[in-house]
Amino acid sequence: MADTALASPPGSAPPRPVRAGAGATAVTIACVLPVFLVGGLAVQMSQDLRFTPTGLGLAVSVYFGISALASVPSGALVERFGPAPVARAGILLSAGALLAVAGLARSYPLLVVLLGLSAAANALGQLASNAALAEHVPARRQGLSFGVKQAAIPVSTLLAGAAVPAIALTVGWRWAFVAAAGAALAALPAVPAAARPATARRTTRTTGGRATLPLLVVGAAATLAAAAANALGTFVVDSSVARGLAPGLAGLTLTLGSAVCVAARVGAGWLADRRAEGHVALIAGMLVVGAVGLGLLAVAGPVPLVAGVVLGFGLGWAWPGLMNFAVVKLHPQAPAAATSITQTGVYAGGCLGPLGLGAAAGHLGYPAMWLIGALSMLLAATLMLTASRLLTPPRPSLH
Repeated sequence: MADTALASPPGSAPPRPVRAGAGATAVTIACVLPVFLVGGLAVQMSQDLRFTPTGLGLAVSVYFGISALASVPSGALVERFGPAPVARAGILLSAGALLAVAGLARSYPLLVVLLGLSAAANALGQLASNAALAEHVPARRQGLSFGVKQAAIPVSTLLAGAAVPAIALTVGWRWAFVAAAGAALAALPAVPAAARPATARRTTRTTGGRATLPLLVVGAAATLAAAAANALGTFVVDSSVARGLAPGLAGLTLTLGSAVCVAARVGAGWLADRRAEGHVALIAGMLVVGAVGLGLLAVAGPVPLVAGVVLGFGLGWAWPGLMNFAVVKLHPQAPAAATSITQTGVYAGGCLGPLGLGAAAGHLGYPAMWLIGALSMLLAATLMLTASRLLTPPRPSLH
């Protein structure tokens, strides 16, 4: 497949890569805010709605499970109507869910229902952003743009954390959701206009993005990798406290991991633009190093802890933007439909990982859980290598 950006149709406005990248990042943050805000404000919300950490984990798993179910239909909507209207729909749905939680969530079951509804906004926003970057950003810069967009996810966790002292502890957690809804709506003007007419989109949406064997293998690898990587953000603090670290220092390990993850996602995208091919194989290598990081978390001591966090977050959780870039590069005619298949795997891992690995930690302890996560990441690397071979065309015979 030619490594070229999609040309703008005659008479259309020329692409604006920087604006499109900023808009995709804003849309991603706006559409994923509900789940991270619930996580960041869990302490204050649990006092009013009476749920435990187990209940929080279940709510987050439901969110990512529904995101997985909504991914492929959302990709089809983007290919049919274009990224701009779908992105706006995702933002409005996310803002509506945030306001509904602020005003209507009076019980834990209702919170889970409202959070589940907001999961559709996550799928819509992610896939609309992927398609917008594919349309507006030249191929030579798409790696960096996808890296920056995916770096918006850990940035969302930092914003959710900042909402605790700024709003939740002053005027209450419900007003934090109102403020977040306003912030989400502020992303509407940043949505870039369509670069392809609807007629061209209807023609190409049936010619690419099918659930081919390589895409399914990448999706399966993403499920295993995301399941293991999600354990980092979910359990690294509690695991650190369990090994004797002070709660304040344990919290700093998560801050360190988030910062490393942001830098690594941007850096991986920047490096991807300097490689002509082999991006899926590169993901496999990153997952191998990430597995080493998870394995180090099973070893006692501050040095293995810091090294495990840096390697686990820095390489084991830095690959989603690179994966989206690789898939879009191979399926430029239907980027949303193609990435919807692999994104389903990421969401499935986000759903199943905390549940399965949390149960492993409860029965076997954190060291065993980290080792299981490392094995899951190694298996994901093996599947990525398999997908890379499937995607590599056979070399012509010399005879």
